[in-house]
Amino acid sequence: MSIMPELPDITAYLTALTPRIIDQPLEHLRIASPLLLRTAIPRIDTLEGRTVRALRRIGKRIVFVFESETGHDDLFLVLHLMIAGRLHWRDLKPNAERPKLGGRNNLAAFDFPHGSLVLTEAGTKRRASLHLVQGEAALATLDPGGLEVLALNPAEFTAALTSENRTLKRALTDPRVFSGIGNAYSDEILHAAQLSPITQTRKLTFAELDRLYTATRSTLQTWIDRFNAEAATKFPEKVTAFRPEMAAHGRFNLPCPRCGAPIQRIRYADNETNYCPVCQTGGKVLADRSLSRLLGSDWPRTLEELEALRKK
Repeated sequence: MSIMPELPDITAYLTALTPRIIDQPLEHLRIASPLLLRTAIPRIDTLEGRTVRALRRIGKRIVFVFESETGHDDLFLVLHLMIAGRLHWRDLKPNAERPKLGGRNNLAAFDFPHGSLVLTEAGTKRRASLHLVQGEAALATLDPGGLEVLALNPAEFTAALTSENRTLKRALTDPRVFSGIGNAYSDEILHAAQLSPITQTRKLTFAELDRLYTATRSTLQTWIDRFNAEAATKFPEKVTAFRPEMAAHGRFNLPCPRCGAPIQRIRYADNETNYCPVCQTGGKVLADRSLSRLLGSDWPRTLEELEALRKK
C-alpha cells in the first residue's frame, strides 16, 4: 500500500534537491501524462531556461520558485505527489542520454544541467498534480491553511486542535488545521502521547493536551532529523510510510515496543489507523468498520475477547 509523503518525507526531498537544482536552470520540462498539469496560464513552457531560485513546502506540496522576467511576481511550480507520486534523481553522466519517459508510471522529467528529476506515480489512478501560478496571491490559493506545528507554542496548538470537536486522528490529519501531518505520523504521534485516535479533541485534559503537544513536536522532529541526515548523503529514492523503527503505523499484530501488546487497526477506505489497545485505549479494541458491521454485537471489546475469537 502506498502512503502519501508527509512532512518528514517532503522535507527530505527539499534537503536532497537543494544542492542539485538551486541556482540551476531548468533546461527542459518533459510531461508524459496529460492529466498531470492542472493549469494553462502561465504556459508551462515559459519555465524552460529559467533558474530555480528557491524551494518551499506548502503542506504536503513541493514548491519550485522561478524568478520572472521582470524580477517581480515569481513563478511557482507546485507539485503535489498525492498518495503514489515519488521523485527520483538521475545524474547526467558524460555522453549519456536523458532518462526516457517510457512506461505508464513515468509522468514527467525536469532536466537540469547535472541531472534529471523524474516524477513517477504507481498504480492506475493519476492523482499527482502540477500547478504553475504567478505571484504570492495565486500561490496562497493552493495553501490549505494548516499551521506549522513546529512553530506553535502550546496555547496556539491547543486552540487549533480544539477549534472543532472531532477525533484526534481527524484533527491531526486535517490539512486545514495542521500542515503536513497524515495517516502515518498521526499514528506515531498518538502512540507517543498514549492517546486514543478516537478521543474527542475537546475532552482532553490539560495534561493530555500537554502530552500531545510534546509528542507531536518530538515525533515530527525526530523523523525530520533522521530523513534529513539520510538525504544529505543520498537522494531519497524509496519514500515509504512503513518503517521498521515505527512504533505503531503499519505494525498490525506486531508487539507494541512499549508494552508488548499486539498493535491493532481500524480500516477504512484505502487507509488504516494503527494503535496499541493497552497504551492508548485502556485495553479496549476499537471497532473496525468492515469487521464490526459483519460481527455486530459479537465484536470483541477487549484483547482477550479478540484472541478468543481468532482461535475459533
